[in-house]
Amino acid sequence: MNVPVLRNSAARRLFLAKHRLATRPSGAGKGADLKGVIGDLGFVQLDSVNTFARAHDLTLWSRRQQYRPKALGALLHRDRQLFEHWTHDAAIIPIESFAHWRLRFSRDEARLSSRWKEWRRDDFHGKIDEVLRRISDGGACTSGQVGSGESRGSGGWWDWHPSKTALEYLWRSGQLSVVKREGFTKVYDLTERVIPSEHLNRRPHPQETIDWCCAGALDRLGFATSGELAAFWDHVTPAEAKAWCRAALADRQIIAIDVESSDGKLRRSFARPDVMDGAEQEPVPRVRVLSPFDPALRDRKRAERLFGFHYRIEIFVPAPKRKYGYYVFPVIEGDRIIGRIDMKRHGDRLVVRAFWPEGGVKMGAGRTKALTAELERAAAFGGCGALEIADDWIR
Repeated sequence: MNVPVLRNSAARRLFLAKHRLATRPSGAGKGADLKGVIGDLGFVQLDSVNTFARAHDLTLWSRRQQYRPKALGALLHRDRQLFEHWTHDAAIIPIESFAHWRLRFSRDEARLSSRWKEWRRDDFHGKIDEVLRRISDGGACTSGQVGSGESRGSGGWWDWHPSKTALEYLWRSGQLSVVKREGFTKVYDLTERVIPSEHLNRRPHPQETIDWCCAGALDRLGFATSGELAAFWDHVTPAEAKAWCRAALADRQIIAIDVESSDGKLRRSFARPDVMDGAEQEPVPRVRVLSPFDPALRDRKRAERLFGFHYRIEIFVPAPKRKYGYYVFPVIEGDRIIGRIDMKRHGDRLVVRAFWPEGGVKMGAGRTKALTAELERAAAFGGCGALEIADDWIR
């Protein structure tokens, strides 16, 4: 069987176009425009690290440089056009997807009920009714407002008090929803008081959700193995994704292709029949600073295959053993990842300590000027009144 080959340059172009990184980062960055970006990505991961800007804000700003965090809050908490829940991590998701989280709720309810009972120091099951009653009668609350008198431990996930565990379990199983955040602290309420009724009351069949997950993942990745489809939302099992691929191949909804990695190796994947048409868009030669949790980089192995870019977060690495820095940001230009940058907000200044170009990347005057211009834009976005760059910053 002759299998089409998607060359590495075309694969990068397609992948970046799917991730909204091939066009200029113009647009309103709020309202329907912002929701459209999130919908195209499928979801945006939330993260609390704030050395410069929170991951979700930087992800959206890199695609819409008029974006400001208040616009996300309006969509999420005021307009209920988004909701917050779990994929591979906490994420913001278009409200239209809520019905397909029913499968996730039911699976998490069964899975976490036994796993968390074993992992937590105290059984949380006995606190579930109490927490539900507290919220039903007293209104929305945070984890700090339940479990009065219970030992609080360190506050890490491994040491939650029983009522905190019950609260998180009720959220993961869909009985509670995040109604808002105070700072970065989740405020929970009954799901029926948070999710609009047209989404709350829809109950798709599990197979409909499996089909939705696999098709949606493929359309957002451009090409993928069955394992990558299963991992995208983290809803479906590898076996379910394989079965979907078999059926979709038989129905000619998808085709098999070989995708060329940056090292020339071919990887058998699946794609839509018109995949080659989508690989023609040449990305604009824009320099952008990306979040370490950007959707285009979330799958570290995929990023390394496509771009030859090896990235690991060194937050938990002792300072003397770090190769780069505590929290460095990848930098992309066109369809190429050109390096990583160590920068941090200090008061009203954005301080840039170092930039490490990738192998083969020459930092001539033009590229350095383009990177500096992006850093100036980033400083303005982060509310920094000044940009301070170390003299020997290009390593």
